Parts: sequence; structure tokens; C-alpha cells
Amino acid sequence: MKRTFKIISPGSGEVFAERPYATNDLINATLERAGRMNQVWKETPLGERIDICQKAVDYFVRNADPWGEEITRMMGRPIRYSPYEIKGGFQERARYMIDIAPEMLSEIRTRDKEGFQRFIQREPLGTILVLAPWNYPYLTSVNVVIPALLAGNSVILKHSEQTAICAERYLEAFEYAGLPAGVFQYLHLDHAQVASLINEPQIAYVAFTGSVEGGRAIQSAVGKRFITAGLELGGKDPAYICEDADWNYTIDNVVDGSFFNSGQSCCAIERIYVQQSVYERFIEDFVNLTKKYVLGDPLDPATTLGPMVRKSNAELAKVQLSAALKAGARPQIPEGTFPNLPTPYLAPQVLTSVDHQMEVMTEESFAPIIGIMPVANDAEAIRLMNDSQYGLTASIWTSNMDRALQIGNEVDTGTWFMNRCDYLDPELAWTGVKNTGKGCTLSRLGYEHLTRPKSFHLKYKTQ
Repeated sequence: MKRTFKIISPGSGEVFAERPYATNDLINATLERAGRMNQVWKETPLGERIDICQKAVDYFVRNADPWGEEITRMMGRPIRYSPYEIKGGFQERARYMIDIAPEMLSEIRTRDKEGFQRFIQREPLGTILVLAPWNYPYLTSVNVVIPALLAGNSVILKHSEQTAICAERYLEAFEYAGLPAGVFQYLHLDHAQVASLINEPQIAYVAFTGSVEGGRAIQSAVGKRFITAGLELGGKDPAYICEDADWNYTIDNVVDGSFFNSGQSCCAIERIYVQQSVYERFIEDFVNLTKKYVLGDPLDPATTLGPMVRKSNAELAKVQLSAALKAGARPQIPEGTFPNLPTPYLAPQVLTSVDHQMEVMTEESFAPIIGIMPVANDAEAIRLMNDSQYGLTASIWTSNMDRALQIGNEVDTGTWFMNRCDYLDPELAWTGVKNTGKGCTLSRLGYEHLTRPKSFHLKYKTQ
């Protein structure tokens, strides 16, 4: 009997789809096909690789509406937003990495030296294993899938069980685009199967987005094989609100950065520090805007805040919230402001009277919960922003560019924002520090992790 898993739609609690786990025979066949195609794909001219990837992206965009609805049914993001994961960020990142491929994958020439020809060639690594999460199923995976293929690698995608159909959509798009069979494949695997797959000698690189615990397990596995892994792990991204911020713009964007996707964003704002002189005003305006969210069925176009992805995730968030309240945090959203819907629906909550003794200010929430603290000055804001085991993004909201640059140089983070948040610019390196992980995707640097240098040192024969 085949082992299967079910995708439970968080909005309705109904089974949306059921899929079988890969058998050992299928895993072995997938690895064999990938290995067999590595040399073929590597020798395929870059122009052909680019054309195929362009056609696949075009196919994604044409199917953004129905595939966006699938996102809503699988993980609960309101349907008014879901198609734009593909039409917006997915397309933007893919097309940028396609545009720069000819330059970034070209040979690196050295200075002229009489009697020699010398250059560095960028070689594909082989078979790339991409382990993708459910919260932005296409955005997170495209960061690696498209540039890995452009660089001449084969790709095996293992998607989160919650959004497993997204892996199937990738294959559909690449088949439409004419990608040779075996260059891109997917596998539905359980945790034990993933661990076993990483140990296979055909796997040359692992790209993982997920928990710190998962990242440690993958780091331990790849460390035994002298291969590397790109790890994007947890976050607790701070925002610092200054007294000279553009007020209405700041409120709109910081509330959205805190609660969009029910707070289930890798770079969501998870803690806020506000200059004391504007703290009370900020709380009032932040709370008033939060109350305007519409919590409800994610398939209803009027809904702006859907359920969390699973009941277990919502329950963990409630535990964190309860602990904060017991420790003295004060809730600013009164009970009854939002409809009392069953878990995994979770109404947004704004907490004041919080401190760094509470997990809500130090541990990832990944939920529509935000803690807000007043600070006396920039120095206190910097100290509190750095008081974290994580470092993915951080933001400052001010009209003073010099101030933003100075503070940014003192904050430990992968990306420093001024007057924006919760966004990936594909021209900038997407990376983190501390327990947020290691490696880099996107930007011109992203290709460096998906290729290896091979030096050619050729001496002309002398008479």
C-alpha cells in the first residue's frame, strides 16, 4: 500500500488534495535521470537555457489566477493577494536572474600574459536539491530554481507537504517550455526520506528555507559530504519608528509589514521600537488601522486576513501570546473586535508593556501578533534590535538618510531597510546573519553559490 499525505485547506478544514510519498524506486530513478542529464544540460547553449526559462515564467504568469487560488486553498492567504505572488515577486525575481545570466555565467578573463591563455570558467555544481516552504511557495523556490537551471544544473524540488502541488506546477511549466526531461524533477518526501536523499552522492548542493532546527539537521548532513547548503532560517525582524517619520505612510506600511499573510512571512516585522515622543500616537494609529482588517474566509475577495496555515501553528502562537499576557503585556485589540472563528483563524493582536524577557519579543512568532516598545534614543533602539539570535531584515522609518545609514551600519542584519519592509529586491543579496542562516540568493552574487570556479591555465608551446 502506498503511503500518502493530505493537504488540509486551512480556510475550510477540508482535504484539498492527497498525494503519495515517493517510493525508493522513484527516488533512485529521479537521481539517475538527474545525473544522466547533467552533462547534456551543461552543454546546452546558455541562450537555449534562457529561452526555456523565459517560456516557463511566461506560462506561470498566464496561470497566475488559477494557481493563485490553489495557494489560497492550500495555505490560506486571501485570494485577493495570492495571484500576485506569481504576477509580482516571482516574475520580477525570475526575469532579473534571467537578464543577468549572460554576464554572470560568462568566463572571467585575466590580464594578458605573453605565451599564455588564462581564464576562469563557471561550472555547474551538478544536481541541486531545493527544499521549499509553504508560506510563499513560489517566491521562496524561484530564488534558486531558475538561476540553478540557467547555470546548467539539474534541479530536484521537494516542496512542503502543505503546498506540494506547487512542485507539480513547476514541472508543468517546464514541460510546456521544452525543458529536457530529467533536468527538473520533483519528489514528495517525508523527513526521513529528505535526510536520506541529502546523503546521496548525486546531490551537489542543498537550498533550504525553514526552521533553525531543520537547518541544523541539514548542516550536519551536508557537513559529512564536503558539499554546502544555503540556509534561510528563522527571523525576528525589528522596525524602528523615528519621530521624523512620514507618518501616514509609515503606519500603513508597518501595519501591513506586520500582518500581511497573517504574519507568516520570512521578513515580516515581528517587533517594533518607537521613539518615546511619538509612542502613544503610534500605538493609537497602529491599532486603529489594525482594526480595519477583515478576518474571514480566504476565498472571499473582501477578506484581508485569512487563517494561519495549520491549527498547530495557531496554537503555538496562542501559547506565546498567553505567556506574554501572564508576564504583564497589555493587549490593545479588545476581545470581540474580530469574529470568533475556529482555529486556525487567529485575530491580530498588538501588545504593549512588553520587554525582552518575553518570547513574543525574542522568538519567531510567524503569526499576526506584534509587540511594541518605546525607546529613549537611537542607541537604545540599536541595542534592542541587535538583542536577537536572528538577523534577516531590519527597518528604520525616518526622513533622515544620514541617520538611516549610520544606524544601519550598527545593526546586525542581512538587509537594512529605510522606509520599507517585507520585500526582496532581486538586485540585492538575500542573506541573513546569526541563526537566520548562511548563504545568498538573488543578486549578482546568487550565481556564485550555484556554480564552482574552474581555472584554465594554457601555455603556448615554445620552439
